Amino acid sequence: MKIPKKYKYIIELGKALHIYGIPSYKIQTYLTKISKTQGIHGTFMDLPTWINYVFYEEDDTSYNYIECIPPGVLNLGALSRIEEVANKVILKEINNDEVEAELELINKEAKKVNHFTLTLSYAIGAGGFSLMIGTNWISLLFAVLLGAFVYFFVFLSTKSSYFETILESLISFVVTVLACLLLLVFPDFNVGITILSSIIIFIPGLAITTALEEITSKNLVSGGAKLFDAIISLFKQFFGVLLGIGIMSSVIDYKKLVHISDLPQWIMFCGIPLFSISLLAIFQVRKKDMVLGVITGAAVFFLTVLFSGFGVLISTFIGTIAAVAISNLFSRITKSPKTVYLTQGIIMLVPGSKSFMGLSNSFLNSSLITADNLYQQVAFILMGIIGGLLFAGVFRKR
Repeated sequence: MKIPKKYKYIIELGKALHIYGIPSYKIQTYLTKISKTQGIHGTFMDLPTWINYVFYEEDDTSYNYIECIPPGVLNLGALSRIEEVANKVILKEINNDEVEAELELINKEAKKVNHFTLTLSYAIGAGGFSLMIGTNWISLLFAVLLGAFVYFFVFLSTKSSYFETILESLISFVVTVLACLLLLVFPDFNVGITILSSIIIFIPGLAITTALEEITSKNLVSGGAKLFDAIISLFKQFFGVLLGIGIMSSVIDYKKLVHISDLPQWIMFCGIPLFSISLLAIFQVRKKDMVLGVITGAAVFFLTVLFSGFGVLISTFIGTIAAVAISNLFSRITKSPKTVYLTQGIIMLVPGSKSFMGLSNSFLNSSLITADNLYQQVAFILMGIIGGLLFAGVFRKR
């Protein structure tokens, strides 16, 4: 059945927003605003694997369109471009045919992949996170190398559905085995820190936060599904680590592992902007948003550290409020969606790594690094982020 032309561009916009990983409540807000501007009465429901559009005609008839599409992957560059198209539609600067042409151009741009840049980003991300936690030179070097090696598996997953299915577990397993073998050669090697740093890009801290955002905004079905998916992803990664540890336990004694951190403090702080920079290529941030995106991430992290004396909950709450304020300011300056900057700020706060270390405490009776009350810290960080977003008015109806 052919889609009526007056509805087609709205359907295509919704599909594009879904594909590029925008939260469901935001997609529904965008589509409602656009349809109202065009004098079209519509109701929209976005779920992780499908979108339902219902358009109402003046003669009390309706047109219903449902499309099944896989869960999206966050792409901040595409989001920025799509919002520009949406604003043009609202201002009636482009017609329906031009909208479809613009979306097709965005889709082509999003498919462009620079493997060298992404390999470098995974390497920098692993090294930056390793510095943020605290490590030594030899562990830092191999964290960078293993981070780059991880992208090889990411590339394979785009060529094979089998590799895509087992990606998180396979990467965790291989990295764990390699880290254990490196310990046999380098006695001062930080096994736990290097494992965590190498797979930090896959730990679903941002996904958990996004799911809780949706639940808080009353999108219970979508938020619940995404939360469960994020938790399963975390367990898949931990299964890979457990499997590697089980195989290598006959080679090394995990109870004797120690965390050695002998880098100067000023070098450790360099990890914050480095980790933030690594996210630019992974999220395909546009060139005009890169510098301000890095500034947002670094500023939010340092501000959270500054208020850390008040406890995890308060410092995270303040950091989230600051992330929203900075994102609003930069959005006004660049005319880009505030989500482009807010995501890069929030990701510096999310508790994915702490969740992983908490699981290691439960299953191995030994954390990858020394930390007390990890589950309580995870809960406080999540509450601080959601509370900050609530009080900053992120969930208010537009």
